[in-house]
Amino acid sequence: MMQLPQSLALSLFIILPSIFYGYVEANQVTFYVHNKCTFPIWPATAPNNGQPIIADGGFYLGSGQTKQIVAPWLWSGRIWGRTGCNFASNLKPACETGDCDGRLSCNGLIGTPPATLLEITLQGDKTKPNFYDISLVDGYNIPISITPKTRNPNCNIQGCFKDLKSCCPNELEVLNNKGEVVACKSACLAFNMDRFCCRNEYGTPQKCKPNVYSNIFKDVCPNYYSYAFDTPSPLVSCVSSEYVVTFCPSGFGGIEENESE
Repeated sequence: MMQLPQSLALSLFIILPSIFYGYVEANQVTFYVHNKCTFPIWPATAPNNGQPIIADGGFYLGSGQTKQIVAPWLWSGRIWGRTGCNFASNLKPACETGDCDGRLSCNGLIGTPPATLLEITLQGDKTKPNFYDISLVDGYNIPISITPKTRNPNCNIQGCFKDLKSCCPNELEVLNNKGEVVACKSACLAFNMDRFCCRNEYGTPQKCKPNVYSNIFKDVCPNYYSYAFDTPSPLVSCVSSEYVVTFCPSGFGGIEENESE
């Protein structure tokens, strides 16, 4: 068997891992998850069927903190924020909103609604756009924004005009054990009726129209899906390998400035 000269072997030992690392870096998408809420949150991730779990499925993020997470460039799934969590108690649920069976790491589980959802589909090609939206189809807990790290106004999904919990109808409110409103259900989640859930005879855009509840959602958070057949579609497509995901952008008043860090 031919042996390489020691100097050449050493060079390959140094170069090849660098090439491989660069290839891995080039075939993933990075999300900079930023908590601008005045309280801690526990962001969570859930992959779609057949996709890997990213960021251990969930993690702690203190107020003002940012965490970098990565996803394979063909990944699809959802990201949401959990609030009011206490994982030391061994209680289920452990979180007031967005809980996943009392676990810090959701391990592929979807959070308990209502929770504001960032839904993502990565295309696996740097020349093809990725698709993403923010959905209130199951309800709201905290506002979210997403923007490419390299600014592009056409690719941003902004936050809300104000905290939707402050104007949530009584029949949609979710209260914690202190009687505080911590989330706002969608009409579908609250009433489980076909006309609110856009199913069965209401399962088309022609039959399922905006309602008084979805209109409240849309007025406060115009860049989000307010119900299943929301039009024009809030879905965004954009080519980028780095995104900034911000919870509570610009607090709970006004639309946030574009994030770039």
